[in-house]
Amino acid sequence: MNLMLKIAGALTVATAMTAPSLAQTTIVAPSGSTAGTYMDYMKTVYDRGTGSELLQIPIATFDKEFELTPMAAESWSQSEDGLTWTFKLRSGLVWSDGEPLTAEDFVFALQRAATSGYDFAWYWDFAGGIKGWKEVTEGTAEASTLGLKAVDDLTIEVTTVAPKPYFPSVTSLWYPVPKHKVDELGDDWALDVASIVSSGPFEIESWEKSNNSVVFTKSDTYTGPWSPMIDRLELDPTLNAPEVGLPAFLAGDSDYSFLNTGQVPVATQRFPDGIRQNAVFATSYISYDLDAAPFNDVNVRRAFYYAVDRAELTSTVLKDIAIPAGSILPPGYPGYNPDVVAQATFDPEKAKQFLADAGFANGEGFPDVEIWYREEGGYNGAIIPAMAQYLQAEFKEVLGITLNIRALPGPEWMDGLRGKKNNIFIAPYEYDYLDPSNFYGIFYNGGRHGYFIPEYDELVAKADSESDWDTRYQLYADAEQVMIDQGLIIPLVHPITIAVVSDQVTGDGVQPNSLGFTQLDRLGHYFFTHITKQ
Repeated sequence: MNLMLKIAGALTVATAMTAPSLAQTTIVAPSGSTAGTYMDYMKTVYDRGTGSELLQIPIATFDKEFELTPMAAESWSQSEDGLTWTFKLRSGLVWSDGEPLTAEDFVFALQRAATSGYDFAWYWDFAGGIKGWKEVTEGTAEASTLGLKAVDDLTIEVTTVAPKPYFPSVTSLWYPVPKHKVDELGDDWALDVASIVSSGPFEIESWEKSNNSVVFTKSDTYTGPWSPMIDRLELDPTLNAPEVGLPAFLAGDSDYSFLNTGQVPVATQRFPDGIRQNAVFATSYISYDLDAAPFNDVNVRRAFYYAVDRAELTSTVLKDIAIPAGSILPPGYPGYNPDVVAQATFDPEKAKQFLADAGFANGEGFPDVEIWYREEGGYNGAIIPAMAQYLQAEFKEVLGITLNIRALPGPEWMDGLRGKKNNIFIAPYEYDYLDPSNFYGIFYNGGRHGYFIPEYDELVAKADSESDWDTRYQLYADAEQVMIDQGLIIPLVHPITIAVVSDQVTGDGVQPNSLGFTQLDRLGHYFFTHITKQ
């Protein structure tokens, strides 16, 4: 052996023996639910493995300002008739096993979803409007008839049944599925760490199925936007409960924790620079059975609308874990309109007058009513019971009526809502995609509540296919004005979550956006790739 090579080899060995190993940056975070079956978002949304979406690269996603950002796609365009979208993928994207990521993997993902009992299939009909989707999911047409085409390895063509100007935002939930792995293993490819491949910024290292916790590492093969600044990411759903998360945070075992109302003052005093607000983009509202007395009278509904002091409700009762809602759209959500919100004032005198106009002056003769809400955990579980009690007291004081409260398990509550088994409900709703059509669609043509309001439906239908964004947002505002004038709902609050974040976590992801929100895991692709740890 050459003498110089021997010397170089000896130096290399000596250096390896004496130099300290490079430190890894690891973030430990609460995330997901404690149960998950497949590490495949396109197989199951509701029973997915924790962070399965972080393993894959969507066509597009949102940054911290909620701006749509190309990810797997580098560009897209809409045909002149508005019915066809063409997405151009970035070149050089690969799966973690080295196989090329192609347009066929995206097309295959939706063809499979349409034909295999995917639990989020409604999304691609309601939001996506993909041509043939309804027929294929109902089993009356073949998957090959869907309005989806891999023109070549880097080009996807999507045809919709109507112009969908917001379709690119819908693709934030369009992840590829590795056809070559499904061909080999079927759906089982997403059951074991050894066979799971990724196309996104992270690879999977381990998955503890007993509690759905996972460990991801920075992908060595990812070439798309937003490469991680950290080496490892540990997502632990058991830390989601603030009662577990905060002690772990204080012990240094977690890098941030969500807070319950009792913890907020303590954490704020101790970590004033570490408190963050996380926008949920959800709305809790009162809805009615419009066909049943006494809420078949618009004056009654309008009386209730003006009888709610939302500022007192959020600041005093809910201790700022929610913000007042004057619209079905939360602040920061596309189409949010301050003029609509400004109408939702607390006006006891106007409320009393509307009730008197309905024939119930000072509440005399008004029947006792029972408001139903859904039992659940998370942020809704923290706010809705307290909110119901507040409404009970408020309506008694302002309107002189008796409101009883009934909590129901989710299926019974939903059955009561759809079956009109009660006449007044507290209804929470959280967005599925960042476009106003998501919220307005739940009242369209029967929708979630059985509301058939022709004037409203006409405006929403026009807005849904309007390509001029200013005109479109105005049409939605006009539709919400119909909701206000007819008292279809009472927007109550927009829940937010509050968290405390370690001062060791830095990066743009942990800095509040222009609205004051830090989206933590809500915009996971952005957040987890834009933070690091000192």
